[in-house]
Amino acid sequence: MSGDPPNIIIGTGLGYSFMDFIENTGLIAVICLVVSVILFYFMFRKTLLKSQQAPAVGDAKYPEPKEAIHNKKAFFTNVGIFLLVIFLLVTHAQTGISVAFIGFIAAILSLIACHKKALHLIKKLDWQTLLFFFGLFIVVGGLEETGVLKALANYIGNFASGSTIIVLTIILWISAFASAVVDNIPFAATMIPVIVSITETTGVNLHSQAWALALGTDIGGNGTPIGASANVVGISIAEKEGYRISWGKYCKYALPTMILMIGICWVYITLRYA
Repeated sequence: MSGDPPNIIIGTGLGYSFMDFIENTGLIAVICLVVSVILFYFMFRKTLLKSQQAPAVGDAKYPEPKEAIHNKKAFFTNVGIFLLVIFLLVTHAQTGISVAFIGFIAAILSLIACHKKALHLIKKLDWQTLLFFFGLFIVVGGLEETGVLKALANYIGNFASGSTIIVLTIILWISAFASAVVDNIPFAATMIPVIVSITETTGVNLHSQAWALALGTDIGGNGTPIGASANVVGISIAEKEGYRISWGKYCKYALPTMILMIGICWVYITLRYA
């Protein structure tokens, strides 16, 4: 549930726990991981072999991880906070603490631990993104109240003629390609009331739609450089280190892989939930 922001939105909105995600999307996530590693190995095997055979330049060597730790006390304090947050996320269904409140706890503890730099941390927050999501949820609420999302749900339901397989196929593939173009976080937030309406109008199981939405948005977001925030961050770091990744180069490898992974997910969802 905490692996990607869309999962947190889906889990919070529909009342799913950390273990619900493990039970329903954990297995297919591992399968897709293994297939991706094998696929990327064959895609880049020539480059990998070439880099291994390249002669070492001077006395160049990898830095020791411990060299990155300048303040051991702060390091262990923040590691403790991180482990506490993971524990709270895993057990939130048993403790009754909401995921949102767990995030609040993490923020408060982090500010207390870094009290001298608390103001610096607050200034470094991405306020533009937070305001964007604030406005987004207002817009989604407006679409829901005016019946636009209900109409979309009816259209999908009529097109599928009440077929669970067709509904799950539409949600999975549309989620994947839409998340590749639009960031997967707002798309997940928009689709939650849609799948709830589809259940009300067609009777298709809500749980199976939720897992199709989670897999579609999570994996689909990997299709383009802007599909997920992790892509943007990764490409930005690579460019700072002198490795520029263009749209064409990224999509050449990521888009076909994304389509293959969604195909695997479609087989899994069809066999398990249809």
